[in-house]
Amino acid sequence: MRHPASIPTALAALLLPAASLVHAADFKAGDWDLSVGGIINAYYTNSSCKGSQNITGLALASKALGCGGNDKSTVIGNGLLPNALTIGAKTRQDGVDIGATMLIGSSVASSDSISTNTNVDVRQGFMTLGTPEMGTFKLGRDAGLFGNGIIFADMTLLGTGTPTKATQINRVTLGHIGAGYTYLGYYGQLAYSTPSIGGFGFTAALMSPVDAFANAAYTAGTSPQVQLRGTLDVLGGKAWVSVKSQSFKGVAPAADFTMKGAEVGGQFAFGDFGVVANVQSGTGLGVLADGDNGNTKSTNWLLQGTFKIGKAKLGVSSGSSKLKDAVGAGLKENTNTTAGVYYSLTKSVTLVGELSSTRSKSAAGESARLNGVSAGGILFF
Repeated sequence: MRHPASIPTALAALLLPAASLVHAADFKAGDWDLSVGGIINAYYTNSSCKGSQNITGLALASKALGCGGNDKSTVIGNGLLPNALTIGAKTRQDGVDIGATMLIGSSVASSDSISTNTNVDVRQGFMTLGTPEMGTFKLGRDAGLFGNGIIFADMTLLGTGTPTKATQINRVTLGHIGAGYTYLGYYGQLAYSTPSIGGFGFTAALMSPVDAFANAAYTAGTSPQVQLRGTLDVLGGKAWVSVKSQSFKGVAPAADFTMKGAEVGGQFAFGDFGVVANVQSGTGLGVLADGDNGNTKSTNWLLQGTFKIGKAKLGVSSGSSKLKDAVGAGLKENTNTTAGVYYSLTKSVTLVGELSSTRSKSAAGESARLNGVSAGGILFF
């Protein structure tokens, strides 16, 4: 596993999906229904880092990752979501429903005032084919199934969560990624979703196999990654179960291994109260993304409670990502607790304020802490 100082560039690849959140403008062009929508957001974040600098691996609270190598940092940049433009198209031809989606993302903050902001990420580009009776096939690039439910239920999706400078410069913050759940990932994929039956839905997907994230010791195997997800509408909310698996080839002396993971969670509402819970467990899931920590066992959990008061939503979320095989100075656990206020100024604009505390621990007992405050807003159009 690489030392933290070598990881920020790789971490900058993180970018979260936004298409399902956009309030698009719709219009017709011949037989096609077209839509255009997007997201603009920016947050003032101020962070302080203290504690051990000796924890190896993806210690999110360390000075190296959390504060850019300093005791403190300030960034005005994106939160957990990028700025994004989403374009959609749909039609019905010969009894078949046809759709297409493209998402183009960009960032707010950069490391200097001269370089052009050209770090554009086309995160989604896929087509769908289906009928109400047959179900829907999807072909192209889109989000994974594993971790999909929890990241969209995370209240910090509209804010910042862990304000890690290593990712916020030229990209986004981490929310609870690496401290509650692993990143859902984006893959070239062929997926099939069944029609909803009594509130139950099922999706199976073959994903293009990927190399281990930020870890050159492991490359993709020759077989596709497999992901499965089932959902059930229940108790005024939704429950989900998902699994994924992929083989990795080790670059000598690292040995081959197979990533295997399972997840169960749900999001429920009881009047003005909202509850979210999720647990992930497996081998090779990585701290942030597939295989980044090699052939290690890990468990992630997240608990969240929210309460609506008029146009405001108050919430507290707490999560942990724990490695079971850590030794010595190796990372054993990242935890994050975030308290936030999310105020709907209008139906399109939400103002956000958050306080967060992130802690990283090594197997030897050393610890580092990142305390952050953020304030800003997000616009959906």
